[in-house]
Amino acid sequence: MRRGTTLVELIVALAILGLLVGIGAATLGGWRRPRTDDTIELFAAARARAIASGARVRVDRPGGESVLFLPDGRTVGGGLDPLTGVALHAPR
Repeated sequence: MRRGTTLVELIVALAILGLLVGIGAATLGGWRRPRTDDTIELFAAARARAIASGARVRVDRPGGESVLFLPDGRTVGGGLDPLTGVALHAPR
C-alpha cells in the first residue's frame, strides 16, 4: 500500500478551499456600517447632549420644524422615533 496524496487530490482540496475563502470574503465584504447623513449624526449628538446635560436640547430642522430632545432620551418632533430618537426614514 502506498501512503500520501496524489496531485489530483491536492488540486481538488485547494480548489474547494479557494471556493470557501471566496464565498467567505464576499459575505464579509457586505458587512459595512450603515450610511448616515449629517442630519442623523446631528440628532444623535443632540440626544446624547440632552441626556448628558440633563437639559432639553432643541434642534431646528431646515424647513422650520424643530425637534426637542428630552433629558430622559425621548424625542418630541416629526420624523423621529419618540423613544429612541432614531430617524424613522433613515437611509439604508
